[in-house]
This record gives sequence, structure tokens and C-alpha cells, in this order.
Amino acid sequence: MFGRLRAVTTRLFTPLAVVLLRLGVSPDAVTLAGTLGVVAGALWLFPTGHLFAGTMVVMVFAFSDVLDGVMARRAGRSGPWGAFLDSTLDRLADAAVFVGLTLWFVRADDDRLTHGLAAWGTGAALACLALGAVVPYARARAESVGMTAQVGIAERADRLVAALVAAGLVGLGVTPFVLVVVLALLAAASAVTIVQRVAVVRRQALALGADAGSADPSRPTGGTR
Repeated sequence: MFGRLRAVTTRLFTPLAVVLLRLGVSPDAVTLAGTLGVVAGALWLFPTGHLFAGTMVVMVFAFSDVLDGVMARRAGRSGPWGAFLDSTLDRLADAAVFVGLTLWFVRADDDRLTHGLAAWGTGAALACLALGAVVPYARARAESVGMTAQVGIAERADRLVAALVAAGLVGLGVTPFVLVVVLALLAAASAVTIVQRVAVVRRQALALGADAGSADPSRPTGGTR
């Protein structure tokens, strides 16, 4: 998370990472604790209308995504297991955020939420939840068959930060219409990213097929003179 700020946050969290490693805390424990904090904050505070508090809690715990990486590199424990665990729990944290926002719209306890606005917000949040799950799957599936699909108009960090900032602003008194618009735009960005990844994998597959055909010794290579 917060990919564009990773260099800065790495420097900030290095002293804390050193302390935690000296205390015997493992990077995996930090990953798990951060995910549990995000899930608890999103599913408890968002549905009950505490959007600003929920945003602050989620963002604080989300920084564990940087801290655990710093700890793993300093301890020389970076590897497939850590990458798998981090990626898997990231999906769980993302889902919790959008489920929490969906429940807030469904409950519609805020006087600023009209029936129509709540309905649109629910649909937009659910679209973010569903499409946001497909985006990383497309990349992982592409890599599992030996291709790459790292394209996309909005990275995971960008989508999540945008949703959290909008939710926090609504918690401070901004009209919920802002959150609905942001979620709708994020859903659209996710849909475009899926199309982009399918297209780039398709091009790679066609190129591989062409290369395989040209390398086939049984294929005619030219005419007679």
C-alpha cells in the first residue's frame, strides 16, 4: 500500500522495524496484526457511521504493509512465503474496507443519505468489491501461465487511498455524494484495468502462438523455384 510513498515510509519505519526485530517480533506477525486491525476498523467503525475514525484506524494499520516488508528485508527473510501471505491478506483487507462502506450505505442511518443516494452508493461499493478482486486475480493468473499483466490505470494503493480519503471527508461533514462518485470512478477504473490486462495477455498469447508456429519444423517455409 502507498506505493508512491514507499521510499519515504521505508526510511520512517526502519527504526521501528529494528526495534521489533530485536524484541523477537516476526514480519509475519506484523502482517497479520495489521490486517486484523484494518478488518476490525473497517467492519466495526464504517457500518456504525464513524467514517472518519474508521479511515484513521484503517490507514494506521495499513502502514504495516510497509513495516513488515522493511522487517523482512533487514532480517533476510524476504521470500515466496512472505509475498504470498502479504498479497493474500491484502485482498482480505481491501474486501473489509468495501464491505464496511457497503454496510454503511445499506444501513442508511445518516440523515444526509437519501434512498436513491444510498442505493447508488451500495451498488458502487459492491462494484469496487467485486471488480477489485478480479484485478489482482487477472495478474496472478497471467503470471501462473508464464505471462505478465502489470498494466492498469489505477494501482491497488491508489484505489484504496482514494476510497479512504473520500470516506474520511464524508465523516468530517462533506456530502456523501462525493463518496458515491469516487466509488463509481474507482469501479470504472477497475473495470478498465481488467480489460487492459486481458488485452495484454491476449497479445502475449498470440505472439507466443506465432513464434511456436514459425519454429515448427513440419511447417512449410517457402515455395519452390
